[in-house]
Amino acid sequence: MRKTFFTCLLLLGLLPLHAQTYQELADYSAELIQADSLLRAEAIIKQALKLDPANKGNVVLFSNLGLVQSRLGRNEAAIESYSLALNAVPESVPILLERAALYLQQNEKNRALADYNEILELNPKQPESLLMRAFIHMSKHDYTSARVDYEQLLVVSPENYSGRLGLATLEMKEGKHRESLDILNKLLVDYPEDATLYTARAGVEQEMSHIDLALIDVDKAISLNASSAEAYLVRGDIYLGQKKKVMAKQDYEKAISLGIPQADLRDRLQQCKK
Repeated sequence: MRKTFFTCLLLLGLLPLHAQTYQELADYSAELIQADSLLRAEAIIKQALKLDPANKGNVVLFSNLGLVQSRLGRNEAAIESYSLALNAVPESVPILLERAALYLQQNEKNRALADYNEILELNPKQPESLLMRAFIHMSKHDYTSARVDYEQLLVVSPENYSGRLGLATLEMKEGKHRESLDILNKLLVDYPEDATLYTARAGVEQEMSHIDLALIDVDKAISLNASSAEAYLVRGDIYLGQKKKVMAKQDYEKAISLGIPQADLRDRLQQCKK
């Protein structure tokens, strides 16, 4: 009863900050986070940290502060908070995962890679780290390392959707179209209404010059998800290859309206004018 009454006072703002202990502030900040009162939670956490800078519980507060700041879109501040938490618990996998994800959002791939490497040193079977490290290797065109991670992930989690799709993408990039199609066909048995898979298969079929099949798949993808920018991009490429420039231009413009940067399609749009 006393705790409930105390909590009500806090939420009503009737208890002045100077009257609160470190633990009371910590508990209050947790309730504020749960209530999605993020700015207030940030202020309370900082008040608690200032009140007792050497408290062993600060690792939790710094971690929660990172969570709050990331939700507020302040990624650099969140990274700093997670780093302060990691100074106390350098082998905390959950905190390393959070910081690595923020590094990726900031396009700091090498720092993210370092965190995923650290996690996989601690736990070689950690699925998210295997998946994201493979993604980073793919972005760096290190396909050999990406394959190792995808294959290890699929040993740990054989039905992992993202791992299977990632491996299919890798097979396509390495020119192994039949292997890629085999993976995608099996995925489509499990996920027959997944627009992403139809788009991916259309891309492989396009690479194999199976244009009619590619168009069937990309049209299916758009029917399942009319907001798929990637599907319009693939269909635009198919139309451009067929010299159907008006139709290609329409699909490229649709892809741009759905989030594809216009700069990425500048050359394609220029080809539509020739």
